[in-house]
Amino acid sequence: MVSSLPFLTSTQVLSLLRENTISVEAYAVSLLERIEERDGIVKAWTYLDSAFVLAQARALDNIPQHERGPLHGLAVGVKDVMNTKDLPTEFGSPIYRGHQPGFDSSAVAILRAAGALIFGKTTTTEFTEANSGPNTTNPWDPTRTPGGSSCGSAAAVADFHVPLGLGTQTGGSIIRPASYTGVFAMKPTHGAISTEGQKAFAPTFDTFGFFARSVEDLQLLADIFGLKDDEHPRDMSLKEISVAIMKTPMWSQAGPGTVAAMEKAAAILREGVIEVTEVPFTDESSDPDALEGIQHKIIRGEAQAAFLREYRVDKANLSPEVCRLVENHSNYTRKEIVEASDVYSQMRHSMNKLAENYSVILTPSAVDEAPLGLGDMGAATFNTMWTGFHMPVINIPAFVGVNGMPVGVSLVAPRFRDQHLLRVSKIVGDLLMAEGGCKPRVS
Repeated sequence: MVSSLPFLTSTQVLSLLRENTISVEAYAVSLLERIEERDGIVKAWTYLDSAFVLAQARALDNIPQHERGPLHGLAVGVKDVMNTKDLPTEFGSPIYRGHQPGFDSSAVAILRAAGALIFGKTTTTEFTEANSGPNTTNPWDPTRTPGGSSCGSAAAVADFHVPLGLGTQTGGSIIRPASYTGVFAMKPTHGAISTEGQKAFAPTFDTFGFFARSVEDLQLLADIFGLKDDEHPRDMSLKEISVAIMKTPMWSQAGPGTVAAMEKAAAILREGVIEVTEVPFTDESSDPDALEGIQHKIIRGEAQAAFLREYRVDKANLSPEVCRLVENHSNYTRKEIVEASDVYSQMRHSMNKLAENYSVILTPSAVDEAPLGLGDMGAATFNTMWTGFHMPVINIPAFVGVNGMPVGVSLVAPRFRDQHLLRVSKIVGDLLMAEGGCKPRVS
């Protein structure tokens, strides 16, 4: 059984741990063996101390049954932009090499309190800004990128190192890597989960999220983090679900894998008697150049303040990308940034109102399959708008492209309807996964 443990979902592992069929230590050993076998290729971890992992596992095993938390013993990989009190937090930057914050981020603290086993720190690009950096590879094909900036968490879950990984998204740093590596992921409503204790980039967009191997596993974390809808979501039949297909104003940039995935998804849902309607963006959001320009101004404007400390303290060791943000190479004025924020706020309201007319929106997760090489982690073309609109998003890893690499599609709901999105994603996701053609890796 030990050799098969890494391939189980979180819910399956929790069942075994709760029944005392396995110990946390035995579970941890199985994961460490998997990592030892595979991480020389995947390179998902920036810090992992096997002895420390096993010490934590033994401590968890010693907790009396009635005192154990709801995630007792479940292994989680933490993106290295989140503070951990007993592990280094380096933000992917030489400036913070060996940095030990001494306290957990809010998310990590919540998981510890629930009994999770904080396994180690996963790789990230420098401050999540650079589009390259770590040598983390895609478990499906090590000559391809896993996507950034949450590259290590996505790769660790996809390669069966841990069943859950934590990430952050300012543009597409959760959903895009999930699409590239063939895993489920959720970017919740902006602000629904605290980002305290993780490095800021652009607070208007910065969102905490997570990777898993099933919608049920996403549900575990959503409940632990207290995601609640104003109206309790109800069970729905297929005939009650309505899906809005939104190709977005960026559709001309979609590659063949994404075009085929969207077409196949629509066909599968229609065959499953789900109501499917192609819906355009609202008028004020329909110009792709204007939309990207507004997003760029807000993100770059906020990042200028977020990285000023690092720039002033150690500019020489800061990446050129981060330096350019602080130096405002785009020459945006404060007036332009404020005006962009005001316009985007109106877009956000209109898109959320439009989304309320449907059970869920179906939209691309990435431009295409993961690009070849590690020097380009892909573009957030189809992600940034939803992040900025503050709407919850779930990646469904149902399809494959012409090179046999995963291609996901995103399901989106209005703000603070995260639990509703999970319910619908389970139903819709099951249909898409059964017919989409992307089979789970087992090697």
